[in-house]
Amino acid sequence: MAPTTPPTPVVLTIAGSDSSGGAGIQADLKTFAALGVYGASAITALTAQNTTGVTAIHVVPPDLVRAQIDAVFADLDVGAVKIGMVAKPATVEAIAAALDHWHGTKVVLDPVMVATSGAHLLEADAVAALRERLIPKAAIITPNLPEAAALLDEPLATSEAAIETQGRRLLALGCGAVLIKGGHADGSESVDYLIRGSGTIALAAPRVATQNTHGTGCSLSSAISAGLAKGETLEAAVRNAKAWISAAIAAADRFTVGHGHGPIHHFHRFY
Repeated sequence: MAPTTPPTPVVLTIAGSDSSGGAGIQADLKTFAALGVYGASAITALTAQNTTGVTAIHVVPPDLVRAQIDAVFADLDVGAVKIGMVAKPATVEAIAAALDHWHGTKVVLDPVMVATSGAHLLEADAVAALRERLIPKAAIITPNLPEAAALLDEPLATSEAAIETQGRRLLALGCGAVLIKGGHADGSESVDYLIRGSGTIALAAPRVATQNTHGTGCSLSSAISAGLAKGETLEAAVRNAKAWISAAIAAADRFTVGHGHGPIHHFHRFY
């Protein structure tokens, strides 16, 4: 009898499209491919953007976002879900309803609010919907320092104690864990803080002097999703994703793409 092929880990990304290929859906799918999982997608918004900025956004109708999610879950064995740009409250509701219907587990939520170029990607009235409908469904959320402050309507945290305090407040919103990313802080190291009910772990990596950081947050959350889909524990998935993204940033200057914040090197392990 021929040996059976083990099931392929599948991750669904629910996010916006980046026409320049460095962030959003495109970065997510590159991350999944680089880390050996199969990627499916539900597009929430189409953006006209490049390495210098976002010039236009077209929000996909929420019922079509729901239809994309339903189509994937109806056929594929989804092991993890990554959520990125959600754009507006009705989209948040469509995603939440779909996850309720399909009993989606291992949700990684990257609360995308502002692009690397500074463009706003989340409507102001969608923040409350994000807090109430999606954060409680997440195994982990991955805000950077400005996003953590915005979710809580508080000033930017500037110390380790303040970061942990904000992480605890975000944890109280119902998610399983919080990873507050330190890329916007100063210092020779970029320190991310994994905050759970059991304690806080500081994950440090050397800060790389490069402007090629477009899509870093999208790719990190996707890497965590890939690890969870492969059966890694949450801590292992976060540690492995941090190591991978650090190497991808370190290799980013092998590319010369665009005139602004260029992409990271998703396939640094291969070429």
